[in-house]
Amino acid sequence: MNLHEYQGKELLNSFGVRIQRGIVADNHKKAVEAAKQLATETGTGWWVVKAQIHAGGRGKGGGVKLAKNLQEVESISENIIGMMLKTPQTSAQGKKVHQVLIAEDVYYPGDNEPEEYYMSVLLNRATGRNMIMYSTEGGMDIEAVAEKTPHLIFTEDIDPLLGLLPFQARKIAFNLRLSGGALKEMVKFVTSLYTAFVKSDSSLFEINPVLKTSDDKILAVDSKVTLDDNALFRHKDLASLRDLREENEIEVEANAAGLNYVDLDGNVGCMVNGAGLAMSTMDLIKQSGGEPANFLDVGGTADAKRVETAFRIILKDPNVKAILVNIFGGIVRCDRVAQGVIDAYKNMGDAIKVPIIVRLQGTNAIEAKQLIDDSGLDVISATEFQEAADKVQEVLA
Repeated sequence: MNLHEYQGKELLNSFGVRIQRGIVADNHKKAVEAAKQLATETGTGWWVVKAQIHAGGRGKGGGVKLAKNLQEVESISENIIGMMLKTPQTSAQGKKVHQVLIAEDVYYPGDNEPEEYYMSVLLNRATGRNMIMYSTEGGMDIEAVAEKTPHLIFTEDIDPLLGLLPFQARKIAFNLRLSGGALKEMVKFVTSLYTAFVKSDSSLFEINPVLKTSDDKILAVDSKVTLDDNALFRHKDLASLRDLREENEIEVEANAAGLNYVDLDGNVGCMVNGAGLAMSTMDLIKQSGGEPANFLDVGGTADAKRVETAFRIILKDPNVKAILVNIFGGIVRCDRVAQGVIDAYKNMGDAIKVPIIVRLQGTNAIEAKQLIDDSGLDVISATEFQEAADKVQEVLA
């Protein structure tokens, strides 16, 4: 589950991480009031207006602007709120901006030049340990840094039993070429950041940039926070931060129905029981000349109601040209699944306008195939994996 920048910053701040302060607003009038409040509380004379969507690269798409007076705060906010913001991480249509964050200016003049760093906390799958990744090249795409100057990216693996040790936090600060008060600030920042990551059951923290201000304060100017969905039962307060407007509508509906669904860009819809079989089915579709339109795992049950729900969700994608139902009958009997497909097909009437290939294997697979063949419906049955692939290829030709 992704958080907005302002939500991520509030989470970080609750664990003692210093942040760029800001107030969220959903219209330009509230944006001006937020700017006035920030000026009173922080003394800032300039403000940064930031679009709040679940995507990076907002500045490149025109979603982050500097306002030097209240009139600019109002005009910039009015232009950004409601726009379809396109970034390298959105679709071609972009994402609609519903709110902006009015943030204080932290690049104020002082004794030293401000410096930007990159820092993230995530799981190192190669070692099975959490890892802090950091670089002196903050404010840039980390992918570009990895490609052009990989020696400037550092990593620190954290022992799951011992946690982040003090020498590791100091090592990070030294590698970022800090000293004096800035080094102490960075040690505190890193320690608090890792504590927040662990205690919030997050799967990703990305702060780009981490800023050393002109007076040697260390703070998070941006935040990208992804929480582990499987741990949300422990964090009811964080679960309530979910913004469904930022998520795929079909995926939200499928989740509410208890279906594991991921929307893809292909032309063949999939309905499968079991994640491993679903992945194999997607490979099968690819090899047969198609492209999977979704990942859909119906789980251990496939009665008529559940199958009908799955069909309706798959068919909401206008790109779907065929549907492949691939069920292995272990816990669930194939003949019951076949009857569920038949009942769902009849209930939906003319709503199904694409070919359906049903491959059932396992308990009572023969009886299931007979049910499909005798139904009189426009459903193509298959028993073997390759046979199903051939059928997909035929209907796409």
